[in-house]
Amino acid sequence: MRTLMSSIEVMTLPVSDVERALRFYVDQIGFRLDVDYSPTDVFRVVQLTPQGSSCSIQFGKGLTDAAPVGSVRDVYLVVKALEAVRSQLLERGVEVSEIRHKTPIGYWDGGFALGLDPARGDYASFANFSDPDGNTWVLQERGHRNV
Repeated sequence: MRTLMSSIEVMTLPVSDVERALRFYVDQIGFRLDVDYSPTDVFRVVQLTPQGSSCSIQFGKGLTDAAPVGSVRDVYLVVKALEAVRSQLLERGVEVSEIRHKTPIGYWDGGFALGLDPARGDYASFANFSDPDGNTWVLQERGHRNV
């Protein structure tokens, strides 16, 4: 069987206020604005991309019928320096959870402890934040040793 290659290019977020979401993701989170297109009063697409990502998010009018009340949960945003990213987001007014890491180390059973993973292992340290509509994001550290 032949395998066809594919990639996730964009995901749609339901939001209640397009302007508020645009300000949050550009000004506070630091995503790049790619598209803001509104050919009619009932259709608008805003597309944004995190720095270094090949997958974008989009929101607007007429894009989804999902309720804009935390419909999207736990989208992972992978970062190289979790402490620095968390600090930057806090400075920009984003409420970010405390950093936590998987425990026990080496044999994860679903538990967490406060702070960064002591070994700074890939995929082991996390923090969370939500957008103004309650869509949730998980910051996950990978590649810290390569910074």
